[in-house]
Amino acid sequence: MIKIFLNKGREQSVLRRHPWIFSGAVQRIEGTPGNGDLVSVYDHSGKTLGVGHYQNSSICVRILQFGEEELPSQFWQTQIASAWRFRQAVGLPGDTTNMFRLVHGEGDGLPGLIIDIYGDSAVVQFHDSGMYRARAEILDSLIKITDLPIRRVFDKSADTLGDPNVKGVNAVIYESEPQQTDIFHENNIPFKVDWAGGQKTGFFLDQRENRALVQKYARGRHVLNAFSYTGGFSMYALAGGAKRVLSVDISQQAIDQAGINASLQKAELASRHEVLKADVVKSLKAQGRDFDMIVLDPPAFAKRMSARHRAIQAYKRLNSTAITMLPPGGLLFSFSCSQVVTRPIFEDTILAAALESRRKVRILHRLSQGPDHPVNMYHPESEYLKGLVLQVE
Repeated sequence: MIKIFLNKGREQSVLRRHPWIFSGAVQRIEGTPGNGDLVSVYDHSGKTLGVGHYQNSSICVRILQFGEEELPSQFWQTQIASAWRFRQAVGLPGDTTNMFRLVHGEGDGLPGLIIDIYGDSAVVQFHDSGMYRARAEILDSLIKITDLPIRRVFDKSADTLGDPNVKGVNAVIYESEPQQTDIFHENNIPFKVDWAGGQKTGFFLDQRENRALVQKYARGRHVLNAFSYTGGFSMYALAGGAKRVLSVDISQQAIDQAGINASLQKAELASRHEVLKADVVKSLKAQGRDFDMIVLDPPAFAKRMSARHRAIQAYKRLNSTAITMLPPGGLLFSFSCSQVVTRPIFEDTILAAALESRRKVRILHRLSQGPDHPVNMYHPESEYLKGLVLQVE
């Protein structure tokens, strides 16, 4: 086993069970690790800190097991079984929901691994070479350890590995029966999911509870779903009794999919839905005054710290426009999925937008990702989604 020793004092984050070790913390390496190798980590005096996957990047080790030099023989089975028990404890899957996240990276002690369940199918994403190299053990554990009726597994890792020497795939890697349907349900609302062509694993599962809140407030309202993607919030607004729902996105593929999802709803609800392929900011300025509920769920404006300032300014302009456009009593659901934009920064940015609009604004709810996207208390970075529900007067 390759050994990595840390500089004096740099073991503190590991002792606090943070799973990332940055390259700047490394004192020396005994051996020549390759991307994805299992490595043992020690403090400067040789005390064992843990074992994890090596990657030649700024985050050079992701700890899988603290306090051990090697992985236990049943590691993969144990971790996936734990993740499955937790989903059952929070009611997933349920009678009305058959799509959810089974493994959420660091939140489940498996950094670099995502597994989403859609009915009898699983979609996996490997975000580092170590997880990719362990795919056989992971697949075996997924099939044997859970009692989910997994009949096929789709690997969606072509663009997620971050290793120029390892090429991921977007392909079926296990199938006991041919796929019967691509229509799945969330809170009894049907959605068509495109694993191969869609973003992430085909659907934004992290917004389930927040979509349900939109449904609660939508009755009788005119709803603008900006950055609508495939219309998740739109379908919930229709189910909640909205008079009119407009889905706006710059992507023709997303708009087409939103139209398909609307067609899966009851005809009377689908008749209230419109789609518009357009620049969201321009559309918001041109048509925002026609709506008394606006949902802003933009893509991550900043994925790196160097882009954070520009992202903050973009969030401020976007939210200021929305707050200005809303009539008295209007509601704004505003989100950020940029990990480097923390909740305090996000809320300060929305505050600045509200001040700029000179409107009276109330906070009704503070929102985050659903419980199937758990936040590791020792890894605050795993809380990436944050949101506010505002009432504007």
